[in-house]
Amino acid sequence: MAPKILVVLTSFGHIEAANSPTGCLSLPTLTTSWPPRPSSSWPPPKGGEAPLDPASVKMFEQDAESQEFLKTKTDVWKSTQKLSTFRGKAAEFDALFYPGGHGPMFDLANDADSIALIQEFVAAGKPVAAVCHGPAVFTNVTLPDGTPLLKGKEATGFSNVEEDQAQMTKYMPFLLEDKMQAAGATYKKAGEPWGPLVLSVDGGKFITGQNPASAKGVGEAILKAIGV
Repeated sequence: MAPKILVVLTSFGHIEAANSPTGCLSLPTLTTSWPPRPSSSWPPPKGGEAPLDPASVKMFEQDAESQEFLKTKTDVWKSTQKLSTFRGKAAEFDALFYPGGHGPMFDLANDADSIALIQEFVAAGKPVAAVCHGPAVFTNVTLPDGTPLLKGKEATGFSNVEEDQAQMTKYMPFLLEDKMQAAGATYKKAGEPWGPLVLSVDGGKFITGQNPASAKGVGEAILKAIGV
């Protein structure tokens, strides 16, 4: 049987303070786990259509892989099941992955179903991964003894400098770099803003990538972790 990855999307698509449709899915971080990758399921918290980041679509309009995905795989984000329907189903998947975009900062970081799923996959010894703003989903996750999941782990995510350069800092509910450090992570970042950085720790069971440039590396780390 082919390996399966559960890819969790966000339902948050508009930042009111910025009066901007942030669209919450960063296009290259979506294509990271698409075939010839393993088969995937893509649930956002609310189900239905998950918003796609229009700025990402524009930014990567010359990227052939991203555009092919955009044109031919619309069902991936337009017809989804609710995230809650996947609770208790970690045994059916080989890994759990959270793409980027600003959306996870607003909904998935505090979503009870998402937190429970991460706890289930970790307890089952299966890889959990996130890229760009996706690592926000780990900041409120605890282990059975109450220890923060991030405590003592080397991890990365969208940096404060990158958020400043994107001119989005004032619109964020928190800064991901700061929140990860507050949760006990040993936060790492690339030598230059927007440079790729992928960290794989706990024997490949915990994978984080800093930004869109890190998406491919995160995908490769997931595949290595599940033996593909």
